[in-house]
Amino acid sequence: MTALPGIGPQLGRLFERLAGPLVVDLLWHLPSGVIDRSTSPPVAALEADRVVTLQVRVEGHQPGMGRRPYRVVCADDTGILTLVYFNVKSDYLARLFPVGAERIVSGKVEFYNGAAQMPHPDLVLRPDELDRLKPIEPVYPLTAGLAPRAVQRAAAAALDRVPELPEWIDPGLKQQRQWPQWAEALRDAHAPAGEADLSPAAPARERLAYDEVFASQLAVALVRARRQRRRGRAIVATGKLAAAVEAGLGFALTGAQRLAIAEISADLAQPRHMMRLLQGDVGSGKTLVALMAMLSAVESGAQAALMAPTEILARQHQATLRRLGRPAGLDIGLLTGREKGRARDAALAGLASGLTPVVVGTHALLQPDVAFADLALAVIDEQHRFGVEQRLALAEKGHDADTLLMSATPIPRTLMMTAYGDLDTSRLTEKPPGRQPVDTRTVPLERLGEVEAAVGRALAHGAKAYWICPLVDESEDADLAAARERSKALEPLRPGRVGLVHGRMKTSDKDRVMAAFAGDAIDLLVATTVIEVGVDVPAATIMVVEHAERFGLAQLHQLRGRIGRGDKPSTCLLLYQSPLGAVARQRLSTLRETDDGFHIAEEDLRLRGAGEVLGTRQSGLPTLRLADLAAHAELIAIAHDDARLVLDRDPHLESPRGQALRTLLYLFRRDEAVQYLRAG
Repeated sequence: MTALPGIGPQLGRLFERLAGPLVVDLLWHLPSGVIDRSTSPPVAALEADRVVTLQVRVEGHQPGMGRRPYRVVCADDTGILTLVYFNVKSDYLARLFPVGAERIVSGKVEFYNGAAQMPHPDLVLRPDELDRLKPIEPVYPLTAGLAPRAVQRAAAAALDRVPELPEWIDPGLKQQRQWPQWAEALRDAHAPAGEADLSPAAPARERLAYDEVFASQLAVALVRARRQRRRGRAIVATGKLAAAVEAGLGFALTGAQRLAIAEISADLAQPRHMMRLLQGDVGSGKTLVALMAMLSAVESGAQAALMAPTEILARQHQATLRRLGRPAGLDIGLLTGREKGRARDAALAGLASGLTPVVVGTHALLQPDVAFADLALAVIDEQHRFGVEQRLALAEKGHDADTLLMSATPIPRTLMMTAYGDLDTSRLTEKPPGRQPVDTRTVPLERLGEVEAAVGRALAHGAKAYWICPLVDESEDADLAAARERSKALEPLRPGRVGLVHGRMKTSDKDRVMAAFAGDAIDLLVATTVIEVGVDVPAATIMVVEHAERFGLAQLHQLRGRIGRGDKPSTCLLLYQSPLGAVARQRLSTLRETDDGFHIAEEDLRLRGAGEVLGTRQSGLPTLRLADLAAHAELIAIAHDDARLVLDRDPHLESPRGQALRTLLYLFRRDEAVQYLRAG
């Protein structure tokens, strides 16, 4: 950044904080607004709070004293305008405004005691400098310490360095969308002629957004192509164990489950590395699909492992898999941080000898002394809770092991292509038979007393309930205080049988309270943020969410998914503070109308934008500076298909367009993907 004129080390640090360390980062830092300086009325016709550009005559100076500002009295033929300055040296202003000289001033007009004035004009020019005035001026996002003029100058200097580059966009697409060339698009985007040019749909911005998502999709496609060249192992199963499990289910698999099982089986049978994401809403039957995949590995004489983010989830998965796998006579081991001494030694011996064909565990599976006889399939549950290295580490304990990732957080299609485009995907869009629909109601907070009384009556009749406390603000302390207060207030409903779970608790303490709630010791569970996804308490039939308007749609849907897991009717009460804003109203009404997690995820993306869709910023989610995942959804789909087409035709990017695409990857710092071309 310091390569630009006028930017030394100190300013360079501020610009790095604002946009990034490189000159190209300034090119991606687009204006967020415009100032229209084209209005030029006579002084007599001035209106308050309007930005105007006027040619005036300097009539005199009134130096300030103490707190009184310095005033420069100016006029045109219709009236007087006073320029007001605070804390500016008088000799500088005397030189800037010689009495009798003509000056062009531009800024916002105010009225004081009925007289027009302009505090600290944005621009002061001599009449012969009029060409320096832009009628429409771009307004850039700023950071503390950087003045608007400095950012405008730096952006202009960066634009001066923009070269004409060979075109990388497909000519047919460019013509159809009527997009400008790359350099022209940058110049247009940094010089908006009005509010319309700030729209994501403006041709210049749309083209640059496409460049960004295309670079991202191409990088992802290169990673995927490289992975598919990696040797894997072909796992071919007879299907006997799967048939035994299915016969013992007592219900039919859904069509979506059958399709997912077929897709995974086809992947496993290929002699290349499988990396597939199984997405399914809460209660859509992901665990059963994962079991069928693990049975294929076991039938081929190898082992399978399932890793979950918490001990309580791992134990729950083991219990579920044991129940489902009983007809196949399947032994399922467990390895968490709690296993010590002889129990741990026995578990490790079973894995090392191959006597334990399937194991469920936590991060404990990744420890150096955990060795498998022949691990063929690694299943990662709630994969976004693990870092990329952790996801890969489990598979690396096997010989060319395949990987199946699972997520109960439905991800919108555009976000899916952007964040997980290198993965093959299976979606479970149906609920298995027997799942109870949840009666979802919205209730104003003024009726809190009625809700407490109703929950108390239900608890007295043997029900179990969750009570989720509000997200107060960014402060965990405030959230915790609110939860403690609520649990004290609710204690009289079931004395000694109200539990509290919050983010500051140790995992072991949290697991203990959750186990007490799943068992017989606790009837009402008060919690701060999201209860562990996947924790299964079929007896829980009531979910109360306080200040539901403060939660995201996906979060609320996940919370609601904690109930309706048994055979009894369930109710979700969303308590809200009146009056509701438009977005909050839309959010709550969407939850009332549908329980389709994929539809809810798309709506959440539309309402809140990509960064917050999953409640927190996802690790591994690429930062998009020019593209808007909701506004540019169509472009992401086009880029996704075009990237694959390009690599099918020109896998090493050696054609003229391929060379141009290498430049695109460098521009958006996807250099690693270019290395993959060389590494093969």
